[in-house]
Amino acid sequence: MASPTATADLRDVIGQEQGKRGLEITAAGGHNLLLIGPPGTGKTMLASRLSGILPPLSNEEALESAAILSLVNADTVQKRWQQRPFRSPHHSASLTAMVGGGAIPAPGEISLAHNGILFLDELPEFERRTLDALREPIESGQIHLSRTRAKITYPARFQLIAAMNPSPTGHYQGNHNRCTPEQTLRYLNRLSGPFLDRFDLSLEIPLPPPGILSQHASKGESSATVKKAGHRRP
Repeated sequence: MASPTATADLRDVIGQEQGKRGLEITAAGGHNLLLIGPPGTGKTMLASRLSGILPPLSNEEALESAAILSLVNADTVQKRWQQRPFRSPHHSASLTAMVGGGAIPAPGEISLAHNGILFLDELPEFERRTLDALREPIESGQIHLSRTRAKITYPARFQLIAAMNPSPTGHYQGNHNRCTPEQTLRYLNRLSGPFLDRFDLSLEIPLPPPGILSQHASKGESSATVKKAGHRRP
């Protein structure tokens, strides 16, 4: 769940030019992004580099994020001060862990990601009701929690970035995919249409060409360069 390290740089992603371009568009437009591809294509690596090309937090945003984080982990507030939140809950996370709750409602992952990124890896492995509970907060930027002892509204304005395999085996139909079309359909149907509609962009991240890593392919632009270029765009 920790934020990506400061050394996580976009230039470390070899190849995947379409994915990197999609990441730039996502950062520039504040879009929600779904990455689809087999294991080992760099989906998680790409997602973890988004925060490095986003604009810096304003003082107001930093104060908001710090106030929310202090409710659950006051010890890390100073360490992460002015860092854009990056939350990556495990797919086993409960509904309460994701949206918040408790006798005295505490903020969940979507509020801890306020002003930052919520990254959901292995998207179809999350419970469907947990994902569907994100639909309204994605639209409104807040979550209303009502319990016997308290009612509270937490902010939850975040960019949703998710990654998934194209099938239960992780591969497209072919030699590496041993599941039937029916099994693939059941896998994809774990995600509801209304939830998928919350993604602005969907990108296929294919397997890199054989040998590209061993050939020491030239690296692309750094996160700092991409970030600076994004600030210049109207």
